[in-house]
Amino acid sequence: MNDKVERTLLIEPLDYEQDTFYTLFAQVEQQPYSMLLDSAADTDGRYHIMVWSPRWIVTAANSKVVVRDCHTDETEIKNDAPLACVDALMKATMAENTVRTDNQTLYDALPFVVGAAGLCGYDLGRYYETLPDKNLTPYACPDMAIGIFEQSVIADTHTGKLYHCRFSDIPPLSEQLAEITTPPEATTPFRLTSDWASNLTQQQYNDALSRIHQYIVAGDCYQINMAQRFCAKYTGSEWQAYEALREQNNTPFSAFIRLPESCVLSISPERFLSVRNNQVQTKPIKGTRPRFNDPDKDAKSADALLNAEKDRAENLMIVDLLRNDLSKHCKAHSVNVPHLFALESYAAVHHLVSTVEGTLKEDASALDLLAGAFPGGSITGAPKIRAMEIIEELEPDRRNIYCGSIMYYGIKRDMDSSITIRTLLAENNHLYCWAGGGIVLDSHAREEYQETLDKVSRILPALENYRE
Repeated sequence: MNDKVERTLLIEPLDYEQDTFYTLFAQVEQQPYSMLLDSAADTDGRYHIMVWSPRWIVTAANSKVVVRDCHTDETEIKNDAPLACVDALMKATMAENTVRTDNQTLYDALPFVVGAAGLCGYDLGRYYETLPDKNLTPYACPDMAIGIFEQSVIADTHTGKLYHCRFSDIPPLSEQLAEITTPPEATTPFRLTSDWASNLTQQQYNDALSRIHQYIVAGDCYQINMAQRFCAKYTGSEWQAYEALREQNNTPFSAFIRLPESCVLSISPERFLSVRNNQVQTKPIKGTRPRFNDPDKDAKSADALLNAEKDRAENLMIVDLLRNDLSKHCKAHSVNVPHLFALESYAAVHHLVSTVEGTLKEDASALDLLAGAFPGGSITGAPKIRAMEIIEELEPDRRNIYCGSIMYYGIKRDMDSSITIRTLLAENNHLYCWAGGGIVLDSHAREEYQETLDKVSRILPALENYRE
């Protein structure tokens, strides 16, 4: 695995305009394990990252963890936990002390550069906790799919520059693109071929909330994140569908991932965990109100959220849960909350967002932190394990990618990750899209049901424009 051989990492400026970044990705998006981590330019996000052609792949599915060498196509079943396998493979193949770079300034400034990237589905939590096994699992998408990538293209939205980061034995980008042919299905127009349908009627949703109320009164839990799943049939280019979603929703943790049998289209606004220079941050979202075109009505909606006692209480519960999760792998007394109940506004909704920070322990890795906090508390409830048991009881289908995470873990041991809300799974000519919310003692079923519809108000209609 070349772990003892020094390798040269090149960071080459590309002679492309920044707008060409998406055109470049469109040329590789049909390749299995092509991934776009798309940070909206008008938010705090600065960098877009695209990767393709991984050197190794680590997957978790059906309770098995498998590592595949993409050069030899050899596979090995591992007994370690899924993220521990990724961590071990990174240490074996991308030890920073075996790499020298031709541009130290850019190496230090850019995120990721090369390393691990991929998805962790909500049900990856089953590899770390004992949970009931009741729900239907109709999906081909694995519980985890992470590639180890020896190259990337990174766009800096502040400077408008593009960089090809690659080990010196990887061919230049122009040579790689010249060898890629676009299959016909990549240019087949995206079309919805059916109406959207939920896996819960409104009455079934109301009944589920009644059961949650009983659990809260009995002291089983304090909050449960309850979701419904929408499904529609489609044909054609998933990439075209993603472009339509991105145009309607400018969110800082958007992503497109193509797997052999599935595509993930995410326009998430929520960070899960980030680690840079051992500094940890998580930004849970709890509290949502719709946006309005009328400025006065929109301002009143935002003000109502900022002053809503129920939403602030929900948010505080999750902040406390995440403080506990971060404390498992952060230095003692380093975990703090610099921002509580801040307003963040996106195309469809206003959100109430808090920030929790800490400092990673010397003997812990970012992937230890991710495993210890997975799945994110903002989309389970509190206490977490009991909440996940209740979710399994009340939601009729598994969540798969919904409420999991899309992440990168770079050679510099920097990490960033999202919570995969506002996320669609496309496979077998079916599109799945979920929406949920935190349920507490004083939740009202009608309002909570409407909130789930508000959350998909810029997703489902955006694709309705492509009806057959």
